[in-house]
Amino acid sequence: MRFKVGDLVVYPAQGVTEITAIETRDIDGIQHVFYVLKVLDSQKKILVPIGKEESVGLRHVMSQDQVEEVLAVLRQRDLVFENETWNRRSRRYMDKIGSGSPVQLSEVMRDFSVLKGRKVLSFGERKMLELARTLLVQELAVALKKPAPDVEKLLDEIFSDIVVFSNE
Repeated sequence: MRFKVGDLVVYPAQGVTEITAIETRDIDGIQHVFYVLKVLDSQKKILVPIGKEESVGLRHVMSQDQVEEVLAVLRQRDLVFENETWNRRSRRYMDKIGSGSPVQLSEVMRDFSVLKGRKVLSFGERKMLELARTLLVQELAVALKKPAPDVEKLLDEIFSDIVVFSNE
């Protein structure tokens, strides 16, 4: 088994979870073994069949090298935004959020944070930015062994150079 009870792992689009148990369940007369995950800061539980970890994107919390890569991505400002429809952009960003990759998650946060300095974000864009930020804060807090408010402050400092666009 790749993970053990007590491990903190990331489940894509849900964030950091703790493996609280490994259980066997009978489904249609066949025994299946599952990791039981509890989403941090929530009562939500997720069952992941052992052997399917990779296909669902279950992974360990990011390493220190990945933290540095994520922070470097967040600091990038020389971005070119393609002229694409909201539907296409939305799908692309939701795919990044669902990928489980901390780097892709940081790209979503960076892109919408930078875009916020160029235009007023739509409701959907604001929601994706909030989701990416929440997931990133949660994982960075665990990876850096810091409280979430400290990580939020770090992210605010990274984006302090961006003046939020207002159409007033």
